Amino acid sequence: MLQRNQISPSVDLRNRSAELPSLAETFDAFVTYLLRQYWVILGTAALCLFGGICYLATAAPSYTALATMIIDTRKFQVFQQQSPVSDVPVDSSAVESQVEILKSENVALAVIRDLKLTDDPEFVGSKVGAAGAVLDFVTGLFTGSGPPNEFDRTRRAVRTFQKQLEVRRRGMTYVIEVSFRSLDPERAAQIANAVADAYIVDQLDSKFQATRRASVWLQDRIQELRSQASSAERAVLDYKKTNNIVTSSGKLMNEQQLGELNTQLLHVKSQVTDAKAKLDRIEAVVKSGVPDATVADTLNNQVITKLRSQYLELANREADWSSRYGYNHLAAVNLRNQMREIQSSIMDELKRLAESYKSDYAIALQRQSEIERAVNDSVSQSQSTNQAQVTLRELESSAQTYRSLYDNFLQRYMENVQQQSFPVSEARVITRASRPLGKSHPQTFVVLALSMLGGLIAGLGLGVLRDLYDRVFRTAEMVETILDTDCVAIVPRVPAGQIKAAVAVRPNLPAGPRTIRRGDEPVLWAAIDSPFSRFSEAIRSIKVNADLNVTKPSKILGLTSALPNEGKSTLAFVFAQLVAQSGARVLLIDCDLRNPSLSRKVAANAERGILDVLSNNATLQDTIWRDPETGLAFLPGATRSRIAHSHEVLASDQMKDFIDAARSQYDYVIVDFPPLTPVVDVRITAHFVDSFVFIVEWGKTQVQVVERALRSARAVNENLLGVVLNKADIAAMSRYSGYGGKNYYYNSHYGRYGYTE
Repeated sequence: MLQRNQISPSVDLRNRSAELPSLAETFDAFVTYLLRQYWVILGTAALCLFGGICYLATAAPSYTALATMIIDTRKFQVFQQQSPVSDVPVDSSAVESQVEILKSENVALAVIRDLKLTDDPEFVGSKVGAAGAVLDFVTGLFTGSGPPNEFDRTRRAVRTFQKQLEVRRRGMTYVIEVSFRSLDPERAAQIANAVADAYIVDQLDSKFQATRRASVWLQDRIQELRSQASSAERAVLDYKKTNNIVTSSGKLMNEQQLGELNTQLLHVKSQVTDAKAKLDRIEAVVKSGVPDATVADTLNNQVITKLRSQYLELANREADWSSRYGYNHLAAVNLRNQMREIQSSIMDELKRLAESYKSDYAIALQRQSEIERAVNDSVSQSQSTNQAQVTLRELESSAQTYRSLYDNFLQRYMENVQQQSFPVSEARVITRASRPLGKSHPQTFVVLALSMLGGLIAGLGLGVLRDLYDRVFRTAEMVETILDTDCVAIVPRVPAGQIKAAVAVRPNLPAGPRTIRRGDEPVLWAAIDSPFSRFSEAIRSIKVNADLNVTKPSKILGLTSALPNEGKSTLAFVFAQLVAQSGARVLLIDCDLRNPSLSRKVAANAERGILDVLSNNATLQDTIWRDPETGLAFLPGATRSRIAHSHEVLASDQMKDFIDAARSQYDYVIVDFPPLTPVVDVRITAHFVDSFVFIVEWGKTQVQVVERALRSARAVNENLLGVVLNKADIAAMSRYSGYGGKNYYYNSHYGRYGYTE
C-alpha cells in the first residue's frame, strides 16, 4: 500500500475555484464555449445566410430617387413694406416643422391626386414577391376579399406612399432631402419631384389663404376705424362751435393774437428804448453847446453837414490869415464872427432834432401802453377759455388717433392686396430628382452581412441556451461545484476496436474450475492490457485518492451510481484488477443482488455466491473465483431466484461479520453495489463500508438525478470518497473545460502508449 500523505486542512482547493476567474481564464472559457458550440453557431449562421439569399432571390428590387430643397433664410420680398402676415424667423425648430409638413397627409394626398396613384398597382395592388403574396393571403383572411372602394384605395395609397417616402434634414443646415422608393426608377424620380412641388404649392396656398383672411379682417377694421374717426372729428367741430372757439392754421385765434401782440410789444419796447437813448444824447449835446458833438442822425442831416463844411472852411481861412496878418486883423475877426453864426445855426438845428426825438419817444411810449393793454385783454380772455381748451385738446387727440389708425390700416390693406397678388415662398428646390442608376433595396451586401451577423448572434444565443439546458456533468469543476465533493477520476470511453488492436499476446495460464476467463467484453481487461493508457491512469487515480484519504481508512470501497448502465460494475472489476496487479490482496464482491450483471460477465457459470457464504452453506474459499493474470479474488452474487428483500441481507449482522473477516484477510475489499435510484440497498450499507465511489456517466446522467440520489442516501453522501466521471469523450471534453492549464490532460502525448482516444 502507498504511504498516506497528510494534507494540510488549511489548503482548500474548492475555495480556489470559488474565486473570480481572471481575464485569461474568462477568455479561455469563451474559446472553449466556441469550440463546444461551433457547429450550432455555424449552422445557425448558415441557415440565416441561406434565408438572406432566399430573400435576395425573391424580393423585388426598388429604386430610390432624391430631391433636395432649402428653406431660404433671405427674406425676399417684392414690396418693402411689412406685410400683416409676416414670416417667422427660420430656426432649427422651424426647419423640423417643415420636415413634418413634407411628411404630412396633405402633401401625400396632393401628389396622389395629381399623379393618379390610386390607379397604380404598386400603391393599391398586391405586394410584390413571395413574401408579399403570403402577406396578402394572411391579410385577406382577416379583412375579407371584397373589392375596395375609392376611400379604401385612397387610404391604402396614402399608407403605402408614407412608408416609401423619407424626408430628413441634412445635418444642421437648412437643406431638406426628399427621397422616395419605388419599383420603377422613373416613377421614383417623378414622385420625389412631385412631393417638393406639392410642398411649395401648399406653402403658397397657405400664405394666400392667410393673406386673404387678413384682407377681409383689415377691410372690416378699416370701415370701423373710418366711422370712429369721422365721429371724433365731428365732435371736435361741434365743441368749437358750442364754445365759440376759432382756430387758424391749427391754432386757437386768441392764442395766435396773443402771440402777435407779444411780438409787437417787444418791438415797441425796443423802439422806446432807442428813442429814449437818442433823446438823451441829443439833449446832452444841446446842453453842452458843442456843435461838433457826434449824434447818429446828424451824419445824415444835410443842413448840419453843410454848416459844418462851411465852418471848417472858415476855420482854415481864419487860421491862415491870423498867421499872416495877426489875430486881431479885421479879416480874421470877420471870419471868426461868421464861424460863431454858423455854430449858432448848428445848435438851432440840433435843438430841432431834439424836439423831433422827443416826439418819437412820446409816440413810442403811447404805442407801448396801447399794446400792453391789448395783451392784458387777450390774457384775460385766454384764462377764461382754458377749461374749454383742455377738453378740445382731448377731442382733437382722440380724432387724430383714430385718423392715424385708419391711415395705418388702410396702408396695410393696400400692402396686403399687393402681397396677395404676388405671394413668395421661402422654400425652393435646389436639386431635382433624377432617375436612379441602381437599385437601393434590397442591398445585397447589407442583407448578407446582416444575415450572417444575425445568424452568428442567434447561434451564440442558441449555444448559450443549449449550455443552460445541458444539465449533465461534463467537467471535474462541475462535479466539485454542484456536488461539493471531489472528482477523483475521469475515465475515458475506450472503443472496442482499439482494445482488440492493442491487446498483447498473453502466455497460456492455468485454468481451474473457478477461473475468470476473458469473454466478449475486452474493456474489462483494458487496464492491464494497456497500463500506460489514459484509461489505466484514470483507474489508478481512484486508488490514489483512496490511499490518501486521511479522515478514515478506505479498505472497504463501495462503488455505486445513480442509474443503471453507467458502467459502475465494469469500473469495479477493472479497478479491482488494477489494484490486484500491483501486488495487493483484493476481494471483489458483487452485491447487486437484484441484477448481478458483473457475475454474469466474469463468472457466468457460478452456482454459489455471497448468499451461500452468508447462510454458511459454503465457505469463502469454495465460492470465490480468481483471475489467473492478477490474482484477483471475485465473490459472485449468483442467486437461484430473485430476492425481494435484498436490503435486509445487506443490513444483516452476517454481512457485517463477513466484511469484518474479509477486512483482516485482504488489503482491499471492493463492493459492487446496485444503483441508488431504483433500489434502496446501498442506503443501509454504511455500517460496514469505509468509503463510497460514486460513478456518473459523462454527458448523460442529469444533474438533478445525481443530486436527488445523493440527498436520498445521506449515509452514502457523508462517506463519499469522490465522484468518477465514466465514459468521458476526451476530445469533446476539452471543449467544456474553462481552464487552459488542464489541457495537458487532453494532450495526445499522454495517451500514445496503449489505448488512445
